[in-house]
Amino acid sequence: MAADPVTELRGTLERAIAGIEPDSTAQPGLERPPKAELGDYSTNAAMLLAPVMRMAPREIAERLAGEVERALEGRAKRVEVAGPGFVNVFLDDRWHREAVASVLGTERFGAGGRAPHAILLEFVSANPTGPLTVAGARGAAYGDSLGRVLEATGGDVSREYYMNDAGTQIRNFAASIAARMRGEEPPEDGYSGEYVTELARELAAAGADASDLDGLARTGVEAMRARIAETLERFGVTFDTWFSERSLHEHGAVEDTVEELRAAGHAYDSEGAVWLRTTEFGDDKDRVLIRSDGEPTYFVADIAYHRDKLARGAEHMITPVGADHHGYVPRMRAALAALGKDPDSYEAPIMQLVNIVEGGERARMSKRRGEFVTLDELIDDVGADAARWFLAQRSHDTALDLDLDLARTQSQDNPVYYVQYAHARIASILRKAADEDAPGGDDPRAAALAAAALASAAEASERALIRRLLDFPAEVELAADRRAPHRLCAYSTALAADFHAFYRDCRVVGVDAEQGTDGLEQARLGVCMAAKMVIAEALALLGIGAPERM
Repeated sequence: MAADPVTELRGTLERAIAGIEPDSTAQPGLERPPKAELGDYSTNAAMLLAPVMRMAPREIAERLAGEVERALEGRAKRVEVAGPGFVNVFLDDRWHREAVASVLGTERFGAGGRAPHAILLEFVSANPTGPLTVAGARGAAYGDSLGRVLEATGGDVSREYYMNDAGTQIRNFAASIAARMRGEEPPEDGYSGEYVTELARELAAAGADASDLDGLARTGVEAMRARIAETLERFGVTFDTWFSERSLHEHGAVEDTVEELRAAGHAYDSEGAVWLRTTEFGDDKDRVLIRSDGEPTYFVADIAYHRDKLARGAEHMITPVGADHHGYVPRMRAALAALGKDPDSYEAPIMQLVNIVEGGERARMSKRRGEFVTLDELIDDVGADAARWFLAQRSHDTALDLDLDLARTQSQDNPVYYVQYAHARIASILRKAADEDAPGGDDPRAAALAAAALASAAEASERALIRRLLDFPAEVELAADRRAPHRLCAYSTALAADFHAFYRDCRVVGVDAEQGTDGLEQARLGVCMAAKMVIAEALALLGIGAPERM
Protein backbone atom coordinates (compact mmCIF):
# COMPACT_ATOMS: atom_id res chain seq x y z
CA MET A 1 0.00 0.00 0.00
CA ALA A 2 1.36 3.42 -0.94
CA ALA A 3 2.08 5.80 1.95
CA ASP A 4 -0.46 8.54 2.52
CA PRO A 5 0.70 12.13 1.79
CA VAL A 6 1.35 13.03 5.44
CA THR A 7 3.44 9.89 5.93
CA GLU A 8 5.39 10.81 2.82
CA LEU A 9 5.86 14.34 4.19
CA ARG A 10 7.13 12.84 7.44
CA GLY A 11 9.57 10.73 5.41
CA THR A 12 10.79 13.89 3.70
CA LEU A 13 11.39 15.45 7.11
CA GLU A 14 13.31 12.39 8.31
CA ARG A 15 15.53 12.49 5.22
CA ALA A 16 16.18 16.18 5.82
CA ILE A 17 17.16 15.45 9.42
CA ALA A 18 19.53 12.72 8.21
CA GLY A 19 21.08 15.29 5.88
CA ILE A 20 22.23 17.44 8.80
CA GLU A 21 22.65 14.76 11.50
CA PRO A 22 23.10 11.25 10.03
CA ASP A 23 23.32 9.57 13.46
CA SER A 24 20.12 11.09 14.84
CA THR A 25 17.58 8.77 16.46
CA ALA A 26 15.15 11.61 17.22
CA GLN A 27 11.48 11.04 16.44
CA PRO A 28 10.23 14.56 15.76
CA GLY A 29 6.60 15.53 15.72
CA LEU A 30 4.85 16.70 12.57
CA GLU A 31 1.77 18.58 13.66
CA ARG A 32 -0.99 20.75 12.28
CA PRO A 33 -0.35 24.23 13.79
CA PRO A 34 -3.29 25.85 15.62
CA LYS A 35 -3.22 28.90 13.33
CA ALA A 36 -3.04 29.09 9.53
CA GLU A 37 -0.33 31.78 9.68
CA LEU A 38 1.98 29.18 11.27
CA GLY A 39 1.93 26.98 8.20
CA ASP A 40 0.25 23.78 7.07
CA TYR A 41 2.54 21.54 9.13
CA SER A 42 5.12 22.23 11.81
CA THR A 43 7.93 20.21 13.43
CA ASN A 44 9.86 20.47 16.69
CA ALA A 45 12.80 18.53 15.25
CA ALA A 46 15.35 21.29 15.89
CA MET A 47 14.65 21.28 19.63
CA LEU A 48 15.09 17.50 19.76
CA LEU A 49 18.36 17.67 17.80
CA ALA A 50 19.86 20.49 19.87
CA PRO A 51 21.29 18.30 22.71
CA VAL A 52 22.81 15.89 20.19
CA MET A 53 24.26 18.51 17.84
CA ARG A 54 25.17 20.90 20.67
CA MET A 55 23.86 23.84 18.75
CA ALA A 56 21.13 26.41 19.34
CA PRO A 57 17.73 25.10 18.18
CA ARG A 58 17.14 28.10 15.88
CA GLU A 59 20.47 27.56 14.15
CA ILE A 60 19.58 23.92 13.59
CA ALA A 61 16.09 24.97 12.42
CA GLU A 62 17.60 27.28 9.79
CA ARG A 63 19.66 24.42 8.37
CA LEU A 64 16.75 22.00 8.59
CA ALA A 65 14.38 24.43 6.87
CA GLY A 66 16.72 24.61 3.88
CA GLU A 67 16.98 20.82 3.70
CA VAL A 68 13.19 20.41 3.89
CA GLU A 69 12.59 23.02 1.20
CA ARG A 70 15.04 21.32 -1.16
CA ALA A 71 13.62 17.88 -0.41
CA LEU A 72 10.07 19.00 -1.22
CA GLU A 73 11.20 19.86 -4.77
CA GLY A 74 8.99 22.87 -5.32
CA ARG A 75 5.93 21.52 -3.44
CA ALA A 76 6.40 24.09 -0.70
CA LYS A 77 5.57 27.78 -1.01
CA ARG A 78 8.07 28.46 1.74
CA VAL A 79 9.57 26.96 4.89
CA GLU A 80 9.97 29.27 7.88
CA VAL A 81 11.62 29.16 11.29
CA ALA A 82 9.52 30.39 14.20
CA GLY A 83 9.78 30.77 17.96
CA PRO A 84 12.52 28.83 19.72
CA GLY A 85 13.14 26.67 16.65
CA PHE A 86 9.96 25.37 15.08
CA VAL A 87 10.12 24.68 11.35
CA ASN A 88 6.83 25.65 9.69
CA VAL A 89 6.05 24.31 6.24
CA PHE A 90 3.69 26.15 3.87
CA LEU A 91 2.73 23.74 1.08
CA ASP A 92 1.62 24.91 -2.35
CA ASP A 93 -1.69 24.22 -4.07
CA ARG A 94 -0.23 21.48 -6.25
CA TRP A 95 0.79 19.50 -3.15
CA HIS A 96 -2.79 19.68 -1.94
CA ARG A 97 -4.13 18.66 -5.35
CA GLU A 98 -1.77 15.69 -5.54
CA ALA A 99 -2.78 14.74 -1.99
CA VAL A 100 -6.42 14.51 -3.08
CA ALA A 101 -5.44 12.35 -6.02
CA SER A 102 -3.53 10.12 -3.61
CA VAL A 103 -6.60 9.72 -1.38
CA LEU A 104 -8.76 8.88 -4.37
CA GLY A 105 -6.26 6.32 -5.58
CA THR A 106 -6.19 4.44 -2.27
CA GLU A 107 -8.45 1.41 -2.04
CA ARG A 108 -9.28 2.06 1.62
CA PHE A 109 -7.81 5.34 2.79
CA GLY A 110 -7.10 5.28 6.53
CA ALA A 111 -6.58 1.53 6.86
CA GLY A 112 -3.19 0.52 8.20
CA GLY A 113 -0.87 -2.31 7.32
CA ARG A 114 0.36 -3.65 10.65
CA ALA A 115 1.19 -7.32 11.12
CA PRO A 116 -1.93 -9.35 11.98
CA HIS A 117 -2.42 -9.81 15.70
CA ALA A 118 -4.96 -12.30 17.11
CA ILE A 119 -7.27 -10.27 19.34
CA LEU A 120 -10.18 -11.80 21.20
CA LEU A 121 -12.59 -8.94 21.86
CA GLU A 122 -15.27 -9.90 24.38
CA PHE A 123 -17.94 -7.26 24.89
CA VAL A 124 -21.53 -6.65 25.98
CA SER A 125 -21.80 -9.99 27.88
CA ALA A 126 -24.86 -8.71 29.77
CA ASN A 127 -26.51 -11.36 31.90
CA PRO A 128 -29.09 -13.30 29.84
CA THR A 129 -31.78 -12.64 32.43
CA GLY A 130 -33.54 -9.90 30.52
CA PRO A 131 -33.57 -7.78 27.36
CA LEU A 132 -30.49 -5.82 26.43
CA THR A 133 -30.72 -2.41 28.07
CA VAL A 134 -29.18 0.93 27.13
CA ALA A 135 -26.41 0.21 29.66
CA GLY A 136 -25.43 -2.89 27.69
CA ALA A 137 -25.94 -1.00 24.45
CA ARG A 138 -23.09 1.37 25.29
CA GLY A 139 -20.78 -1.62 25.55
CA ALA A 140 -22.12 -2.88 22.23
CA ALA A 141 -21.50 0.42 20.44
CA TYR A 142 -18.05 0.75 21.97
CA GLY A 143 -16.96 -2.85 21.49
CA ASP A 144 -18.15 -3.18 17.91
CA SER A 145 -16.62 0.16 16.87
CA LEU A 146 -13.36 -0.76 18.58
CA GLY A 147 -13.34 -4.08 16.73
CA ARG A 148 -13.82 -2.29 13.41
CA VAL A 149 -11.00 0.15 14.18
CA LEU A 150 -8.64 -2.63 15.27
CA GLU A 151 -9.37 -4.53 12.05
CA ALA A 152 -8.72 -1.39 10.00
CA THR A 153 -5.27 -1.15 11.58
CA GLY A 154 -4.33 -4.78 10.94
CA GLY A 155 -5.83 -6.65 13.89
CA ASP A 156 -7.24 -10.15 13.44
CA VAL A 157 -10.28 -9.62 15.65
CA SER A 158 -12.65 -12.29 16.94
CA ARG A 159 -15.81 -10.98 18.65
CA GLU A 160 -17.20 -12.97 21.54
CA TYR A 161 -20.20 -12.73 23.87
CA TYR A 162 -19.76 -14.44 27.25
CA MET A 163 -23.04 -15.93 28.44
CA ASN A 164 -23.25 -15.77 32.24
CA ASP A 165 -25.61 -18.75 32.20
CA ALA A 166 -24.61 -20.30 35.52
CA GLY A 167 -24.86 -19.33 39.15
CA THR A 168 -27.33 -17.65 41.49
CA GLN A 169 -28.80 -15.13 39.07
CA ILE A 170 -29.72 -17.90 36.62
CA ARG A 171 -31.39 -19.92 39.36
CA ASN A 172 -33.33 -16.82 40.38
CA PHE A 173 -34.27 -16.24 36.76
CA ALA A 174 -35.59 -19.79 36.40
CA ALA A 175 -37.52 -19.47 39.68
CA SER A 176 -39.08 -16.22 38.41
CA ILE A 177 -40.22 -17.91 35.18
CA ALA A 178 -41.64 -20.84 37.15
CA ALA A 179 -43.54 -18.50 39.48
CA ARG A 180 -45.13 -16.68 36.53
CA MET A 181 -46.04 -20.01 34.93
CA ARG A 182 -47.93 -20.85 38.14
CA GLY A 183 -49.57 -17.41 38.24
CA GLU A 184 -47.49 -16.33 41.25
CA GLU A 185 -45.22 -13.38 42.01
CA PRO A 186 -41.49 -13.95 41.47
CA PRO A 187 -39.33 -14.47 44.57
CA GLU A 188 -37.98 -11.39 46.32
CA ASP A 189 -34.56 -11.77 44.67
CA GLY A 190 -36.05 -12.72 41.31
CA TYR A 191 -36.98 -10.82 38.17
CA SER A 192 -40.36 -9.09 37.92
CA GLY A 193 -40.31 -7.43 34.50
CA GLU A 194 -43.15 -7.94 32.05
CA TYR A 195 -40.72 -9.79 29.79
CA VAL A 196 -40.60 -12.61 32.39
CA THR A 197 -44.37 -13.01 32.17
CA GLU A 198 -44.19 -13.11 28.37
CA LEU A 199 -41.36 -15.64 28.49
CA ALA A 200 -43.26 -17.82 30.98
CA ARG A 201 -46.29 -17.80 28.70
CA GLU A 202 -44.10 -18.69 25.70
CA LEU A 203 -42.36 -21.58 27.49
CA ALA A 204 -45.62 -22.91 28.93
CA ALA A 205 -47.12 -22.99 25.45
CA ALA A 206 -44.05 -24.98 24.32
CA GLY A 207 -44.73 -27.57 27.04
CA ALA A 208 -42.12 -26.52 29.62
CA ASP A 209 -42.47 -27.95 33.13
CA ALA A 210 -42.64 -25.32 35.90
CA SER A 211 -41.09 -27.78 38.35
CA ASP A 212 -38.01 -28.37 36.18
CA LEU A 213 -35.91 -25.36 37.19
CA ASP A 214 -32.79 -26.59 35.40
CA GLY A 215 -34.75 -27.05 32.18
CA LEU A 216 -36.35 -23.62 32.59
CA ALA A 217 -32.93 -22.10 33.16
CA ARG A 218 -31.57 -23.60 29.94
CA THR A 219 -34.58 -22.80 27.75
CA GLY A 220 -35.09 -19.39 29.34
CA VAL A 221 -31.48 -18.39 28.81
CA GLU A 222 -31.52 -19.61 25.20
CA ALA A 223 -34.73 -17.66 24.54
CA MET A 224 -33.14 -14.50 25.96
CA ARG A 225 -29.92 -15.16 24.02
CA ALA A 226 -31.89 -15.34 20.77
CA ARG A 227 -33.68 -12.09 21.61
CA ILE A 228 -30.43 -10.35 22.54
CA ALA A 229 -28.82 -11.55 19.28
CA GLU A 230 -31.77 -10.24 17.27
CA THR A 231 -31.59 -6.87 19.03
CA LEU A 232 -27.84 -6.62 18.45
CA GLU A 233 -28.27 -7.46 14.79
CA ARG A 234 -30.69 -4.54 14.48
CA PHE A 235 -27.90 -2.48 16.05
CA GLY A 236 -25.36 -3.69 13.50
CA VAL A 237 -23.48 -5.95 15.94
CA THR A 238 -22.77 -9.63 15.37
CA PHE A 239 -20.55 -12.09 17.23
CA ASP A 240 -18.27 -14.85 16.03
CA THR A 241 -18.83 -16.84 19.21
CA TRP A 242 -21.39 -17.05 22.01
CA PHE A 243 -19.48 -18.68 24.86
CA SER A 244 -21.35 -20.44 27.69
CA GLU A 245 -20.15 -20.11 31.28
CA ARG A 246 -22.13 -23.27 32.06
CA SER A 247 -19.89 -25.19 29.64
CA LEU A 248 -16.83 -24.35 31.77
CA HIS A 249 -18.44 -26.09 34.74
CA GLU A 250 -19.87 -29.01 32.77
CA HIS A 251 -16.59 -29.78 30.99
CA GLY A 252 -14.43 -29.57 34.10
CA ALA A 253 -12.56 -26.42 33.07
CA VAL A 254 -13.09 -24.78 36.47
CA GLU A 255 -11.73 -27.78 38.36
CA ASP A 256 -8.79 -28.05 35.96
CA THR A 257 -7.98 -24.39 36.52
CA VAL A 258 -7.98 -24.79 40.30
CA GLU A 259 -5.72 -27.84 40.05
CA GLU A 260 -3.30 -26.01 37.76
CA LEU A 261 -3.11 -23.16 40.26
CA ARG A 262 -2.55 -25.66 43.08
CA ALA A 263 0.23 -27.37 41.13
CA ALA A 264 1.90 -24.01 40.59
CA GLY A 265 1.80 -23.40 44.35
CA HIS A 266 -0.56 -20.44 44.17
CA ALA A 267 -3.84 -21.96 45.46
CA TYR A 268 -4.32 -23.04 49.06
CA ASP A 269 -7.00 -24.14 51.54
CA SER A 270 -8.08 -21.98 54.45
CA GLU A 271 -11.23 -21.77 56.57
CA GLY A 272 -12.84 -24.48 54.48
CA ALA A 273 -12.42 -22.48 51.23
CA VAL A 274 -9.89 -22.53 48.39
CA TRP A 275 -7.94 -19.30 47.93
CA LEU A 276 -5.62 -17.83 45.29
CA ARG A 277 -2.49 -15.99 46.43
CA THR A 278 -3.09 -12.97 44.24
CA THR A 279 -1.09 -10.85 46.73
CA GLU A 280 2.04 -12.45 45.27
CA PHE A 281 1.23 -10.66 42.04
CA GLY A 282 0.32 -7.21 43.33
CA ASP A 283 -3.29 -7.65 44.50
CA ASP A 284 -4.24 -6.09 47.85
CA LYS A 285 -5.56 -9.38 49.28
CA ASP A 286 -5.91 -13.05 48.37
CA ARG A 287 -9.13 -14.08 46.62
CA VAL A 288 -11.55 -16.94 47.14
CA LEU A 289 -11.84 -19.50 44.33
CA ILE A 290 -14.14 -22.07 45.98
CA ARG A 291 -16.35 -20.99 48.88
CA SER A 292 -16.62 -23.03 52.05
CA ASP A 293 -19.97 -24.42 50.84
CA GLY A 294 -18.23 -25.83 47.75
CA GLU A 295 -19.70 -23.18 45.41
CA PRO A 296 -17.22 -21.81 42.82
CA THR A 297 -16.93 -18.03 42.74
CA TYR A 298 -17.46 -15.97 39.61
CA PHE A 299 -13.76 -15.17 39.81
CA VAL A 300 -12.60 -18.75 39.33
CA ALA A 301 -15.02 -19.20 36.42
CA ASP A 302 -13.59 -16.05 34.83
CA ILE A 303 -10.04 -17.33 35.31
CA ALA A 304 -11.03 -20.59 33.60
CA TYR A 305 -12.64 -18.60 30.81
CA HIS A 306 -9.55 -16.49 30.12
CA ARG A 307 -7.39 -19.61 30.31
CA ASP A 308 -9.66 -21.07 27.64
CA LYS A 309 -9.33 -17.95 25.48
CA LEU A 310 -5.56 -18.28 25.45
CA ALA A 311 -5.81 -22.00 24.70
CA ARG A 312 -7.95 -21.13 21.67
CA GLY A 313 -5.14 -18.99 20.24
CA ALA A 314 -5.87 -15.49 21.51
CA GLU A 315 -2.69 -13.41 21.64
CA HIS A 316 -4.40 -10.44 23.24
CA MET A 317 -7.67 -10.28 25.18
CA ILE A 318 -9.69 -7.07 25.36
CA THR A 319 -12.69 -7.19 27.70
CA PRO A 320 -14.55 -3.92 28.38
CA VAL A 321 -16.03 -4.16 31.90
CA GLY A 322 -18.51 -2.16 33.95
CA ALA A 323 -17.85 0.84 36.13
CA ASP A 324 -17.98 -1.34 39.27
CA HIS A 325 -15.07 -3.54 38.09
CA HIS A 326 -12.07 -1.36 38.99
CA GLY A 327 -10.75 -3.96 41.44
CA TYR A 328 -11.41 -6.79 39.00
CA VAL A 329 -8.71 -5.78 36.51
CA PRO A 330 -5.60 -6.19 38.74
CA ARG A 331 -7.18 -9.34 40.19
CA MET A 332 -7.49 -10.98 36.76
CA ARG A 333 -4.00 -9.89 35.76
CA ALA A 334 -2.70 -11.51 38.97
CA ALA A 335 -4.58 -14.73 38.17
CA LEU A 336 -3.07 -14.88 34.68
CA ALA A 337 0.41 -14.37 36.14
CA ALA A 338 -0.30 -17.19 38.61
CA LEU A 339 -1.10 -19.44 35.63
CA GLY A 340 2.23 -18.52 34.08
CA LYS A 341 0.57 -16.37 31.41
CA ASP A 342 1.51 -12.85 30.39
CA PRO A 343 -0.71 -10.48 32.38
CA ASP A 344 -0.20 -7.86 29.67
CA SER A 345 -2.19 -10.09 27.32
CA TYR A 346 -5.29 -8.99 29.26
CA GLU A 347 -6.82 -5.55 28.91
CA ALA A 348 -10.09 -4.32 30.40
CA PRO A 349 -11.28 -0.81 29.51
CA ILE A 350 -13.65 0.45 32.23
CA MET A 351 -17.05 1.42 30.86
CA GLN A 352 -18.79 4.20 32.76
CA LEU A 353 -22.53 4.50 33.17
CA VAL A 354 -25.00 5.77 30.60
CA ASN A 355 -28.08 7.77 31.53
CA ILE A 356 -31.16 8.32 29.43
CA VAL A 357 -32.22 11.97 29.48
CA GLU A 358 -35.57 13.21 28.21
CA GLY A 359 -37.01 16.63 28.85
CA GLY A 360 -34.01 17.35 31.04
CA GLU A 361 -34.81 14.43 33.37
CA ARG A 362 -32.78 11.25 33.89
CA ALA A 363 -34.55 7.88 33.85
CA ARG A 364 -33.93 5.36 36.63
CA MET A 365 -33.17 1.83 35.47
CA SER A 366 -33.29 -1.57 37.22
CA LYS A 367 -33.41 -4.92 35.39
CA ARG A 368 -34.68 -6.81 38.43
CA ARG A 369 -37.63 -4.46 38.91
CA GLY A 370 -38.28 -4.36 35.20
CA GLU A 371 -37.71 -0.59 35.07
CA PHE A 372 -35.32 0.06 32.22
CA VAL A 373 -35.04 1.34 28.67
CA THR A 374 -34.24 -1.48 26.27
CA LEU A 375 -32.01 -1.14 23.26
CA ASP A 376 -34.95 -2.15 21.06
CA GLU A 377 -36.96 0.77 22.45
CA LEU A 378 -34.06 3.13 21.82
CA ILE A 379 -33.67 1.94 18.22
CA ASP A 380 -37.42 2.26 17.64
CA ASP A 381 -37.29 5.81 19.02
CA VAL A 382 -34.19 7.37 17.43
CA GLY A 383 -32.93 4.76 14.93
CA ALA A 384 -29.84 2.57 15.05
CA ASP A 385 -27.49 5.18 13.55
CA ALA A 386 -28.35 7.91 16.06
CA ALA A 387 -28.30 5.38 18.90
CA ARG A 388 -24.82 4.19 17.96
CA TRP A 389 -23.48 7.71 17.54
CA PHE A 390 -24.82 9.00 20.85
CA LEU A 391 -23.58 5.93 22.71
CA ALA A 392 -20.11 6.12 21.13
CA GLN A 393 -19.48 9.87 21.04
CA ARG A 394 -17.88 10.14 24.49
CA SER A 395 -14.85 8.32 25.86
CA HIS A 396 -15.82 5.00 27.43
CA ASP A 397 -14.26 6.06 30.75
CA THR A 398 -16.60 9.03 31.23
CA ALA A 399 -20.26 8.93 32.21
CA LEU A 400 -22.65 9.57 29.33
CA ASP A 401 -26.00 11.32 29.17
CA LEU A 402 -27.95 10.25 26.09
CA ASP A 403 -30.29 13.12 25.24
CA LEU A 404 -33.30 11.60 23.48
CA ASP A 405 -34.67 15.00 22.44
CA LEU A 406 -31.44 15.84 20.62
CA ALA A 407 -31.06 12.34 19.14
CA ARG A 408 -34.53 12.65 17.59
CA THR A 409 -33.78 16.05 16.03
CA GLN A 410 -33.48 16.11 12.23
CA SER A 411 -31.30 19.22 12.14
CA GLN A 412 -27.69 20.30 12.18
CA ASP A 413 -27.86 20.48 15.99
CA ASN A 414 -27.83 16.68 15.93
CA PRO A 415 -24.20 15.69 15.24
CA VAL A 416 -24.92 12.40 13.47
CA TYR A 417 -27.48 14.12 11.23
CA TYR A 418 -24.92 16.88 10.58
CA VAL A 419 -22.26 14.40 9.44
CA GLN A 420 -24.65 12.24 7.42
CA TYR A 421 -26.07 15.34 5.76
CA ALA A 422 -22.57 16.32 4.60
CA HIS A 423 -22.25 12.91 2.93
CA ALA A 424 -25.69 13.20 1.31
CA ARG A 425 -24.91 16.73 0.12
CA ILE A 426 -21.72 15.53 -1.57
CA ALA A 427 -23.65 12.68 -3.20
CA SER A 428 -26.08 15.29 -4.53
CA ILE A 429 -23.21 17.37 -5.97
CA LEU A 430 -21.76 14.32 -7.71
CA ARG A 431 -25.16 13.37 -9.14
CA LYS A 432 -25.59 16.91 -10.44
CA ALA A 433 -22.15 16.80 -12.04
CA ALA A 434 -22.99 13.53 -13.77
CA ASP A 435 -26.41 14.80 -14.91
CA GLU A 436 -24.89 17.97 -16.35
CA ASP A 437 -22.05 16.04 -17.97
CA ALA A 438 -19.55 18.11 -16.03
CA PRO A 439 -15.87 17.46 -16.86
CA GLY A 440 -14.90 14.49 -14.74
CA GLY A 441 -18.37 14.25 -13.25
CA ASP A 442 -18.61 10.59 -14.14
CA ASP A 443 -15.13 9.77 -12.76
CA PRO A 444 -13.78 12.35 -10.27
CA ARG A 445 -10.83 10.08 -9.47
CA ALA A 446 -9.45 10.26 -13.00
CA ALA A 447 -10.41 13.92 -13.35
CA ALA A 448 -8.44 14.90 -10.24
CA LEU A 449 -5.29 13.56 -11.91
CA ALA A 450 -5.75 15.66 -15.05
CA ALA A 451 -2.93 18.15 -15.62
CA ALA A 452 -5.30 21.14 -15.53
CA ALA A 453 -6.86 19.95 -12.25
CA LEU A 454 -3.47 19.46 -10.61
CA ALA A 455 -2.40 22.94 -11.70
CA SER A 456 -5.55 24.72 -10.46
CA ALA A 457 -5.51 27.11 -7.51
CA ALA A 458 -7.17 26.20 -4.20
CA GLU A 459 -9.08 28.42 -1.79
CA ALA A 460 -8.16 28.54 1.90
CA SER A 461 -11.26 26.56 2.97
CA GLU A 462 -10.49 24.01 0.27
CA ARG A 463 -6.93 23.49 1.54
CA ALA A 464 -8.25 23.24 5.11
CA LEU A 465 -10.67 20.52 4.04
CA ILE A 466 -7.91 18.61 2.26
CA ARG A 467 -5.64 18.73 5.29
CA ARG A 468 -8.51 17.49 7.45
CA LEU A 469 -8.95 14.55 5.08
CA LEU A 470 -5.26 13.77 5.43
CA ASP A 471 -5.61 13.60 9.22
CA PHE A 472 -7.79 10.51 8.89
CA PRO A 473 -5.15 7.72 8.92
CA ALA A 474 -3.57 9.14 12.07
CA GLU A 475 -6.98 9.47 13.72
CA VAL A 476 -7.79 5.83 12.97
CA GLU A 477 -4.42 4.73 14.36
CA LEU A 478 -4.91 6.78 17.54
CA ALA A 479 -8.45 5.42 17.95
CA ALA A 480 -7.02 1.90 17.80
CA ASP A 481 -3.98 2.48 19.99
CA ARG A 482 -5.89 4.36 22.68
CA ARG A 483 -8.98 2.10 22.44
CA ALA A 484 -10.88 5.31 21.72
CA PRO A 485 -13.34 5.00 18.80
CA HIS A 486 -15.11 8.11 20.09
CA ARG A 487 -12.30 10.10 18.45
CA LEU A 488 -13.89 9.28 15.11
CA CYS A 489 -17.12 11.01 16.17
CA ALA A 490 -15.16 14.19 16.89
CA TYR A 491 -13.16 13.81 13.68
CA SER A 492 -16.27 13.23 11.55
CA THR A 493 -17.96 16.30 13.00
CA ALA A 494 -14.90 18.46 12.28
CA LEU A 495 -14.64 17.01 8.76
CA ALA A 496 -18.31 17.75 8.08
CA ALA A 497 -17.82 21.33 9.32
CA ASP A 498 -14.82 21.77 7.01
CA PHE A 499 -16.82 20.43 4.09
CA HIS A 500 -19.75 22.74 4.78
CA ALA A 501 -17.29 25.68 4.89
CA PHE A 502 -15.78 24.57 1.58
CA TYR A 503 -19.26 24.25 0.05
CA ARG A 504 -20.09 27.76 1.28
CA ASP A 505 -16.93 29.28 -0.23
CA CYS A 506 -16.34 27.20 -3.34
CA ARG A 507 -18.67 26.58 -6.22
CA VAL A 508 -18.14 23.15 -7.72
CA VAL A 509 -20.35 22.33 -10.71
CA GLY A 510 -20.12 25.14 -13.25
CA VAL A 511 -17.18 26.96 -11.67
CA ASP A 512 -15.03 26.84 -14.84
CA ALA A 513 -17.74 28.47 -16.91
CA GLU A 514 -18.39 31.06 -14.22
CA GLN A 515 -14.75 32.00 -13.57
CA GLY A 516 -13.18 31.20 -16.93
CA THR A 517 -10.90 28.58 -15.42
CA ASP A 518 -9.77 25.21 -16.73
CA GLY A 519 -9.55 22.19 -14.45
CA LEU A 520 -10.89 23.81 -11.26
CA GLU A 521 -14.23 22.04 -11.52
CA GLN A 522 -12.45 18.71 -11.97
CA ALA A 523 -10.22 19.41 -8.97
CA ARG A 524 -13.13 20.37 -6.73
CA LEU A 525 -15.14 17.33 -7.78
CA GLY A 526 -12.13 15.30 -6.70
CA VAL A 527 -12.13 17.03 -3.31
CA CYS A 528 -15.84 16.25 -2.96
CA MET A 529 -15.32 12.60 -3.84
CA ALA A 530 -12.42 12.30 -1.38
CA ALA A 531 -14.50 13.90 1.37
CA LYS A 532 -17.38 11.55 0.62
CA MET A 533 -15.07 8.52 0.80
CA VAL A 534 -13.54 9.54 4.12
CA ILE A 535 -16.86 10.47 5.75
CA ALA A 536 -18.30 7.13 4.69
CA GLU A 537 -15.28 5.24 6.01
CA ALA A 538 -15.30 7.11 9.34
CA LEU A 539 -19.01 6.38 9.78
CA ALA A 540 -18.48 2.74 8.79
CA LEU A 541 -15.86 2.37 11.53
CA LEU A 542 -18.54 3.58 13.94
CA GLY A 543 -21.06 1.13 12.47
CA ILE A 544 -23.16 4.00 11.10
CA GLY A 545 -24.63 4.34 7.62
CA ALA A 546 -23.69 7.00 5.08
CA PRO A 547 -26.92 7.91 3.22
CA GLU A 548 -26.86 9.10 -0.38
CA ARG A 549 -30.03 11.14 0.11
CA MET A 550 -31.60 12.86 3.11
